[in-house]
Amino acid sequence: MATKIPTAQKRMFQNVFVCKDCSKKIRTQVVRIILKKVKCPRCNGRAFRPIRKK
Repeated sequence: MATKIPTAQKRMFQNVFVCKDCSKKIRTQVVRIILKKVKCPRCNGRAFRPIRKK
């Protein structure tokens, strides 16, 4: 079994959000997501969720 490397986990999952409409991934700060200052580049939506760790 492979072990999880903390630096790789941080790089892949920290500050990554997924658009709820078109599933486009975007990297930004949590504060900007909460304040709705980020728009999806694909569909111009403002609803995001955190990426799921698999």
